[in-house]
Amino acid sequence: MSDQILAPSFVFRFSVPVRPTKAKWKATGVQLDESYRIPSFQSLDGKREFADVRVAWTAKGLFFDFLVTGKLQTPWCRDTRLEDSDNIQVWIDTRDTHNIHRASRFCHRYLLMPSGGGSSKEQPLSMMLKINRAREESRSLNSEKIPIVAKTLSNGYRLSAFIPSQTMSGFDPDDQPRLGFTYAISDRELGCQSFSVGPEFPFAEDPSLWGTLDLQNE
Repeated sequence: MSDQILAPSFVFRFSVPVRPTKAKWKATGVQLDESYRIPSFQSLDGKREFADVRVAWTAKGLFFDFLVTGKLQTPWCRDTRLEDSDNIQVWIDTRDTHNIHRASRFCHRYLLMPSGGGSSKEQPLSMMLKINRAREESRSLNSEKIPIVAKTLSNGYRLSAFIPSQTMSGFDPDDQPRLGFTYAISDRELGCQSFSVGPEFPFAEDPSLWGTLDLQNE
């Protein structure tokens, strides 16, 4: 029986540097090199990491590059069952506020899926979702499409997405270079990988549990 009361990832507030890029979105997406990789701190809790996550920023928005491996089955994605599907969710707070427990209008939630979209249900799918219990709703909710590209691999999938600045209320890297941030990769086969605390904590609706992306200048 473990004497551990709190998960180690809950004790710390994590901040990671994010490098800028001159890359532009292409029809094939954007693949970021190793220098853009950000860690998953759930390993502190003894949980296995099954995805490689990379982030880059420009004045026009944020690039995300996810590589999920270790799967034996193809991704299970349904546009009618978003929460039950294999999906990636990203939360962004453009004010990096950690002393509130309910989302403000500067907080945003994005859902990305490698399939489940289009008439064939085989196209990748992206959208913004409301944050449960939010004090205010983001003024940019689904204000613009979120470009996304995905490719199914023999042991998983790779997903590339661009979150435009227009979908992030208050996004201003010059005046606000620190962004509240967390992510969760949910997989029916592999489980959940998150930035820091896991689903045993209500990070999906509580910004005080998020970490920070520190947008660097070079």
